[in-house]
Amino acid sequence: MSECKNPFGNDVMPQSPHHSTVDSLKPLFHPRSVAVIGASRETSHIGYRLLESLQGSRFAGTIIPVNPHATEIAGLPVFPSLRTIPGPVDLALIAVPPNAVLAVIDDCAAKQVPAAILITAGFAETGTLGISLEQQLREKVRRHGIRLIGPNCFGLMNLDPAVRLNATYTPIVPPAGRVAIASESGGLGLAVVTAARRLNLGLSSFVSVGNHADVTVNDLLEYWEQDQATDVILLYLETVVDPQRFRQIAERVGSKKPIVVLKAGRTSAGQSAAGSHTAALATNDTAVDALFAQCGVIRAKTLEEFLALATGLSAQRIPAGRRVGILTNSGGPGVLCADSCAAEGLTVPELSKQTQSALASFLPPTAALRNPVDVIGFATEDQHARAVETMLKADEIDALIIVHVSVRTKDNDPVASGIVRGISTARQAIGRNKPVYICWMAEGDLERTFTVEGETIPTYPHPEIQARIISQAVAYETWRRLPIGQIPSYTDVDLSKAKSICAKALSERGSGWLTTEETHALLAVMKLPLVQGAVATSAEEAVKLACKMGFPVAVKLASRQILHKTEIGAVRLNLADEQAVHDAFEAIRSRLAQDHKLDAMDGVLVQPMLSGGVEVMAGMTRDPLFGPLLAFGLGGIHVEILNDVQFMTTPLTDRDATEMVREIKGYRLLQGYRGHPAADVAAIEEVLLRLSRLVEEIPEISELDLNPIFALPPGRGCKIVDARIRVDMNSLGG
Repeated sequence: MSECKNPFGNDVMPQSPHHSTVDSLKPLFHPRSVAVIGASRETSHIGYRLLESLQGSRFAGTIIPVNPHATEIAGLPVFPSLRTIPGPVDLALIAVPPNAVLAVIDDCAAKQVPAAILITAGFAETGTLGISLEQQLREKVRRHGIRLIGPNCFGLMNLDPAVRLNATYTPIVPPAGRVAIASESGGLGLAVVTAARRLNLGLSSFVSVGNHADVTVNDLLEYWEQDQATDVILLYLETVVDPQRFRQIAERVGSKKPIVVLKAGRTSAGQSAAGSHTAALATNDTAVDALFAQCGVIRAKTLEEFLALATGLSAQRIPAGRRVGILTNSGGPGVLCADSCAAEGLTVPELSKQTQSALASFLPPTAALRNPVDVIGFATEDQHARAVETMLKADEIDALIIVHVSVRTKDNDPVASGIVRGISTARQAIGRNKPVYICWMAEGDLERTFTVEGETIPTYPHPEIQARIISQAVAYETWRRLPIGQIPSYTDVDLSKAKSICAKALSERGSGWLTTEETHALLAVMKLPLVQGAVATSAEEAVKLACKMGFPVAVKLASRQILHKTEIGAVRLNLADEQAVHDAFEAIRSRLAQDHKLDAMDGVLVQPMLSGGVEVMAGMTRDPLFGPLLAFGLGGIHVEILNDVQFMTTPLTDRDATEMVREIKGYRLLQGYRGHPAADVAAIEEVLLRLSRLVEEIPEISELDLNPIFALPPGRGCKIVDARIRVDMNSLGG
């Protein structure tokens, strides 16, 4: 009935980066010569500050200022134009007015400059004229084969000691390290670079992508995938360019290197009225969360968390599990740390008798030994050293958080020395497998750094953030170790007939909700398990259908206009005889007549009653950027109240479907709860996968709701009780 294929429709999953993209970006990161076009003698101008940054970073290559009105700037000989430079130029750093940019790009092409960074603003961010100018720029660089970062960007850094490239307009250079950063905001990029220096966060490279007229974050991910100097990738995004390509690349890159994203725009400024439960619950940020979860991206909620994850992931190994040891000299912050661990799904286990006995042998009698371990306020350097060593050697924990509150300023140095000595001794005995994080709450001494034989210990001013780092790191590692998901193709479905049903409805009535008959026919050709039923247009016809099906039955309004039937009393359940069915039809008809909506009544749907099972729902709404967004959660009338729904983007893999079902809070109901039988989870997952295939193949489907679906006991499958599907010409192409 089905066969599996890879998530992106290729016969072979991509195993290596796109070398053409990677090779084309190398001149941006490893230029031997940089021409600064728009170099200026005015120290306040960006053209001067770019030269200053290049010189200040001691760039290993040649710096060539370009200015038709000068012969020397900052001690460097100046050329009037790119074309007059005698030797090759690998990278053009452009800071000229917007109306001069296209001519400079032509000069780059004539000089065969392979790459450029366009600092200049005044393009798409400024409105209609700027959008037109940026489109001309994009067409020109692509025609000439020039890779361009920008416009409206802050620049690029490569901290490789063999390159030392600071092609930005800030002289601040962070330490070299293993973290690559891309930012869609120049201002936030500057803030991150500044913070990296303060936090001793080592960077491999930094890129401000600006308006990404050419080089996008997706291109940079491919470059950093193969970059031996990069272990962790940070992205600040204000949008997601080409979500499908991002998913494909990020999933591949994330299997080797963690990707941390701070995505702006969590809240929606406004949302139009939605016809389905799924559309009512979905937002653009819902789609972002779904996309990131599917491709293993770690999403930071705040700038503080963004930087904390960077230091934590780059400096320490990922914990082997969720068991955390806490060592503190103050009970309150230790408790706050423990609470944060619990909130993040971590455990703070009681230490073994052996570990407690070892701690008791050198700590004062007033010390707390169970976990958190409180060494009390005046613990000595030696006591700190031995406590750290003992806890790191304890088999019952996977990570250690050290929380220090400064009691006396003069104690800070010995406490710090003790912590470093304890870590060093433990590392020598058991290696670096257990990560260590420090909370250093010492006013006037907040920028202290801890280094143990070349290993940086991440240090934070508050006791809560460490739990978030550990939780995110463990979740990422769990995702990374899962098998690659596959997409069942389902050869038993009739896609051509499904497409014809939707096309016929659009041609006859235009955009709108399918009739009950059309909806049932569409689900049938997709082999989706719909409860059998039929539409009656009179009370007598409804009675005949009920007699044929057998009592009890349900009678529901059939309407393409009125979607939430329960709210107007248009759903009647457990009807046990002919009279009850007759009365139900007339009551529904009377209610619509009372509301002057009789023309909205297509009839009633008569169905046999189902008993048992758990009510769940599945649905889809089509996001204008991300395409189809599938939803799954508890169903019935409570879906919008409980909001216990998981979303994922399509195409849905078998791995995605499994995670969707298991991630809802109500999953315990599907496992069997307090005497209620478990549900046929495999059947639910198949419904989600078939829905994914349907909405991927038919872009005219803009909204879809299957609610409720009765999830029956294992082996009995599930049954769709109610369904509505909307088709829309405007949704073509996602």
